[in-house]
Amino acid sequence: MVYPVSGDPLVPSPHLPALENAIQEFWRTDDTFRASIARREGAEEFVFYDGPPFANGLPHYGHLLTGFVKDVVPRFRTMDGLKVDRRFGWDTHGLPAELEAMRELGMTEKSEIEEMGLQAFNNAARASVLKYTKEWEEYVTRQARWVDFENDYKTLDVTFMESVLWAFKTLHDKGRAYEGYYVLPYCWKDQTPLSAHELRMDDDVYQDRQDQTVTVTFPFTGEKAEQIGLAGVKALAWTTTPWTLPTNFSLAVGPELRYAVLPAGPLGAADGTAAGQGRYLLAEALVGAHVKELGYDSAEDAAAAIEERTYAGAELEHVAYQPLWTVYSEDREKWGTQNAWIVTVADYVSTDDGTGVVHQATAYGEVDQQVNAAYGIPVIVSVDEGAQFHEYFRGTQLDEIAG
Repeated sequence: MVYPVSGDPLVPSPHLPALENAIQEFWRTDDTFRASIARREGAEEFVFYDGPPFANGLPHYGHLLTGFVKDVVPRFRTMDGLKVDRRFGWDTHGLPAELEAMRELGMTEKSEIEEMGLQAFNNAARASVLKYTKEWEEYVTRQARWVDFENDYKTLDVTFMESVLWAFKTLHDKGRAYEGYYVLPYCWKDQTPLSAHELRMDDDVYQDRQDQTVTVTFPFTGEKAEQIGLAGVKALAWTTTPWTLPTNFSLAVGPELRYAVLPAGPLGAADGTAAGQGRYLLAEALVGAHVKELGYDSAEDAAAAIEERTYAGAELEHVAYQPLWTVYSEDREKWGTQNAWIVTVADYVSTDDGTGVVHQATAYGEVDQQVNAAYGIPVIVSVDEGAQFHEYFRGTQLDEIAG
């Protein structure tokens, strides 16, 4: 556009906001945006559906930056002769929408939603999620973006939800869908899995914290342990999540790491027994990091006590060990744990820390689940939706954690 647009003398210091408003008013009265689409009727299409924001929050600087990209690409495609429909969208589903509706209703617990009734809560959420649509339209329009608000889409629209169901059914009919497990972060307060986006919504949503780590002994047993000289040897496994030990179903070792066996030192091993005696297996490279726990005065003394035979991790595959508790082992058919409590091999195991032997609980680690699935080891979740241990632990060796 050439400035000025009339025969008036050139203004030496134009008022840019006023100029922008004048241009946008011209676009509005001229219906320039829709005309740019209509004149390309029949041309090859380039469809652009705006990645939707939540309409229960106001736009911010981040939306401004991404908005320019969302505008430039469709404009370029339009200039290239394509017919480019640009529909704005609203994301009205998900945890942010639910939490905002709860906040407006003064709720703090999921149980309050159930007491209110899902239909009533959904009605309140529907009103909440579209609260700022006018402000969004003004913001995006002021940004000089061309996008269709009148023909927008909302994820709460029945037609939209049906289109998702149709897409899934199509994938299912083609044999592209299957049932399985995928481990995700979980919020026990909101009782829902969390996406990576939801973990980053605010600075205080997810915080690192220090927690206890433990090293646990797992006595080897069974035919293969006998064959390779490990019967009665205790594997030392390290974990940063002790609360997942009730569902320990396997140990992981690095296939190419070397593993050593050594007896308890003269000071006695800190293995939880009164005598502190036994033979222990861990990564050879990490023996020096566990001198005191193994009952030695120095790394040199511990290294000198290592037995002659060492093992590659791959040699340990399928060696069985005793379960920590019998909750899931007394009736293996009931729980589907026939293949559990064995050593698995996994490339992720390293000697950066720990013992080189990793405790695996299928339901509580993405890698744990992937490794155990390959060995036919099931996913068993030991806690309820509120992260309380199930009542079926009552009356077992783990009675004190039930509920």
